[in-house]
Amino acid sequence: MDDVTGKIKAFNRNDEQFLEAFAIFCGLGIQNTQMYETLDRAMAKQVVTLEVLSYHASASEEDTRELQVTAAAKVPSAQSLKLLDFSFSDFELSDMETTLATIRMFMDLNLVQNFQMKYEGLCQWVLSVKKNYRKNIAYHNWRHAFNTSQCMFAVLKSGRIQNKLNDLEMLALMIATLCHDLDHRGVNNSYIQRSEHPLAQLYCHSTMEHHHFDQCLMILNSPGNQILSGLSLEEYRTTLKMIERAILATDLALYMKKRGEFFELTKNRQFMWEDEHHRDLLRSMLMTACDISAITKPWPVQRRVAELVATEFFEQGDKERKELNIEPIDLMNRDKRDKIPSMQVGFIDAICIQLYETLAGMSEACSPLLEGCRKNRQNWKLLAEQDEKKLVNGAT
Repeated sequence: MDDVTGKIKAFNRNDEQFLEAFAIFCGLGIQNTQMYETLDRAMAKQVVTLEVLSYHASASEEDTRELQVTAAAKVPSAQSLKLLDFSFSDFELSDMETTLATIRMFMDLNLVQNFQMKYEGLCQWVLSVKKNYRKNIAYHNWRHAFNTSQCMFAVLKSGRIQNKLNDLEMLALMIATLCHDLDHRGVNNSYIQRSEHPLAQLYCHSTMEHHHFDQCLMILNSPGNQILSGLSLEEYRTTLKMIERAILATDLALYMKKRGEFFELTKNRQFMWEDEHHRDLLRSMLMTACDISAITKPWPVQRRVAELVATEFFEQGDKERKELNIEPIDLMNRDKRDKIPSMQVGFIDAICIQLYETLAGMSEACSPLLEGCRKNRQNWKLLAEQDEKKLVNGAT
């Protein structure tokens, strides 16, 4: 409308541009509203999904009550369960006994008392951790986690490392050992990456170890499983960071990167207990030492565990052939089963011996780990030589 004459005028170019901009603005507003509603629904679905997953990931009230009642009656002593022995084996224990033994370890390290853990919460947490290990996995299952934790307990107690660490460190290490392989799929990081599994999109390195920690965190934050609720905010943050670094340390690729510095520090007597970086290195080395501690066990136990490991590795090799159309490495190749003894010798030489030598040097009480490892090397070496002779005789 003309301000002077009052007559209606036709739209000029400026009016058209203004109306066009206003229409775009309105369209964007409507689109943003729709996107917000979609995002809001997606977030609500995510909350519900996480709530459902958390419920199914947690131990049932019935199982928790059963363990709590059993534990209240009597938790077997560490001595009767042989938890203080480096030669410990879980093969004779029932599942209930492994959970009771876990509670015993937390009690004897004074973790329950020092961090005001509710007994029911501890029982539910232990059962929830156990539940989140896949039963169809030959080796990386609840029993392996339990054995790793028992070795850490023996190192702390019988290996006399307990008086070198503070309570938060011991709490973090015990939680980390029990949780370090949560939801393991029976395949290694290389397979996860090569098969383009969704987990590979989440983390660029230590893929499964990051996933194990995420599962650990999920359980710790689930209702009824919050065994760290007695910690202050600062203690909580410190403990979670130590748990994360400890679980990530079980990636042998990271172990190989870190161990050189640790070995040099101890060799040159430059390890400083008051240096947090040095303590972090030690915690990482302890995690690996306990994770691979089956190599230190009495020969019958070591032989049996080696069969479980081989079964899992060969199953991955079969998947690599079938799903990825690649030839597996000897370690994963069931056609190379006869090479197990020589590969075990190589594993001991490359990964184990120097680690256990260093720990025995730090604490002589840890020497049984080194001695067991050396004995098993002799046994595997003998088998390797026997297989070599059979091969030579067969060729002639």
